[in-house]
Amino acid sequence: MTKFDVLTVGNAIVDIISRCDDQFLNDNAITKGAMNLIDAERAELLYSLMGPALEASGGSAGNTAAGVANFGGKAAYFGKVAEDQLGEIFQHDIRAQGVYFETKPEGTFPPTARSMIFVTEDGERSMNTYLGACVDLGPEDVEENVVADTKVTYFEGYLWDPPRAKDAIRECARIAHENGREVSMTLSDSFCVGRYREEFLDLMRSGTVDIVFANKQEALSLYETEDFELALTKIAADCKIAAVTMSEEGAVILRGTERVKVDAYPVHDVVDTTGAGDLFAAGFLFGYTQDRSLEDCGKLGCLAAAAVIQQVGPRPMSSLKVLGAKHGLI
Repeated sequence: MTKFDVLTVGNAIVDIISRCDDQFLNDNAITKGAMNLIDAERAELLYSLMGPALEASGGSAGNTAAGVANFGGKAAYFGKVAEDQLGEIFQHDIRAQGVYFETKPEGTFPPTARSMIFVTEDGERSMNTYLGACVDLGPEDVEENVVADTKVTYFEGYLWDPPRAKDAIRECARIAHENGREVSMTLSDSFCVGRYREEFLDLMRSGTVDIVFANKQEALSLYETEDFELALTKIAADCKIAAVTMSEEGAVILRGTERVKVDAYPVHDVVDTTGAGDLFAAGFLFGYTQDRSLEDCGKLGCLAAAAVIQQVGPRPMSSLKVLGAKHGLI
């Protein structure tokens, strides 16, 4: 028995979500459907241009931890916030979800990270992220006893942007593997893959990472190809397990020569795609740490993703445990 099923490590970000049209994105040079890194000045500008907004704790790995806990799993989180109002919001929200979170706040400057997320009428989200205190996450924030007592440690590819976080991740991987645990990552974003392709491939091929999550666009970007079948073959060869999502086409899970296709669950109304990949990872890892089949893991992931895109915000507002039981998966 371990104390935790899943530990996630990521950028602790408060999401500020507002609706807009495509013209707004064009007028303000916002790349649609991507995560755009911005500085403090642009953060202030975009915030001033936003319409009515919802504030909600986010951050890719934080969303995944919240999803695991919502399924009934034991989740922990490492991430850096400041001693400010947004930092207090983040700490409250993730702990209220039942996630263990004890990373020490980092003074009052830089402030807690925030992401201005503009959601267009098609439900697509365009993120504009000021990392703030996130960049201060380092090896000293790694709680060795937590990593050693967790089945799977999971981190977001976005962590490759702040430099010291890389050292923290490598330290987590060392501790995890020395204790017979596994390490997982999400590629996060095709633009992120473009920035760190060789480093991500090295993490996979060196065995630093065991389980990789990607969507179709990220997998194609990773191998610089338009041939999806080729990308699937290569990613299967480069890591122990790969889970590749394909939006409304579901997901494909690869382990060696084994390949499992999982259908997406019906979605009545796409409200906001923020957090879809994060919640897929949550469902998959919850199933994986409960020793479920790859098919069931994929189904749990698809179910969680379908649930979160039918609401505003990246953290599930209803019980995934109840939903999973309703579909015979828990």
